[in-house]
Amino acid sequence: MVIVQAVLSALATAFDMLWEVFWPLVLGFILSSIVQTLVSRRAVERALGSDSPRSLALATLFGAASSSCSYAAVAIARSLFRKGASFPAAIVFEFASTNLVFELGLILLILLGWSFVGAEFAGGLLMIVILALLFRWTLKPGMVEEARRQVEQGRRGRMEGHGEMDMSITEGPFFKRLFSGRGLTAISHNFWGDVTSVWTDIGLGLLIAGTLAAWVPTSFWQSFFLTSHPVLSQVWGPLIGPVISLLSFVCSVGNVPLAAVLWNGGISFGGVIAFVFADLIIIPILDIYRKYYGGRMALYLLFVSYAAMALAGFLIGVLFQWIGIVPSHHQVTALVSGPTLNYTSVLNVIFLAIMALLAWRFLRTGGLEMLRMMERPAQEHAHHDHAAHHESGELTSGDAAPHHPGH
Repeated sequence: MVIVQAVLSALATAFDMLWEVFWPLVLGFILSSIVQTLVSRRAVERALGSDSPRSLALATLFGAASSSCSYAAVAIARSLFRKGASFPAAIVFEFASTNLVFELGLILLILLGWSFVGAEFAGGLLMIVILALLFRWTLKPGMVEEARRQVEQGRRGRMEGHGEMDMSITEGPFFKRLFSGRGLTAISHNFWGDVTSVWTDIGLGLLIAGTLAAWVPTSFWQSFFLTSHPVLSQVWGPLIGPVISLLSFVCSVGNVPLAAVLWNGGISFGGVIAFVFADLIIIPILDIYRKYYGGRMALYLLFVSYAAMALAGFLIGVLFQWIGIVPSHHQVTALVSGPTLNYTSVLNVIFLAIMALLAWRFLRTGGLEMLRMMERPAQEHAHHDHAAHHESGELTSGDAAPHHPGH
């Protein structure tokens, strides 16, 4: 009976957090899908041919306009590198994709508050600057060439079909593109492509967060995070945060609920930020790095990424502490209160209806075939883009996908 109660308590906490973040999560995915519909992947490829400050700035901008799925970001970065982007620009794009996107900011706002949103975006930019400097100082041309030879072997990772797809619409005025039949179809495909890419990570993140919140006493976290030693905890948090992330196997926006549990347990402000940054060094992604770029480059990316995440988390924590905008308490509302009839519940119902509308469009315009293509090897997409085809909403991908009539 005790075990059953513990399991039910963990599930209830996970559901409470899901209910709290549902509408901002959907809104974030919609905004991201709109941007992906209007920004051409080919434009990204043309802009990232060097590691100049301009190329890295564009990589950051384009990454922020891309999918938040960590596996998709890694696959897209590999695709960009194969097509001529510089290695630093491709990796910067990847980091911006998972740390500077709408849905991440909205979930942080709801679960942890505006200070964390500001720290995430300011710290994300700082992390990218640190990463770019580390690349400039330590990345040798021989390592890049070795990685390029490894990439050409075409070893499979995850979400490679996603990495090759381009559903953007570039012809015509902005609003005409956005509100056309093709635009709605592309938005629905981008939306459900992103949702299905990260739902397992979000679910796993919520379950782990619910379990830790329900089963692990606060006293353990406070001892582990050295809360009785304020100065040491400010250093320890950013150092241990990425390590916890690495071992959690949770990436994308799925690690935000776990970040809320860690903050509730006493980790430092900078430690939370460093933890959220670290979704790109979890063990499954490190293994994909090994397949894509070779073991040597995978280890290199682990070390430079960890250094950039920990340093950025520490510096942003110190800065926000000095400014005086770090929250004074660690209580997370979603961990202590359940759903009620309030604006959150109303917005959840509204956005659930919007999801249903997008699902209807998605299913009637070949969406299921697009999902199957997302996991196919990149070679099957090598010469074809997944693009909007007719005003009615048909989507094709050259020879790689059948023709799907819209309705």
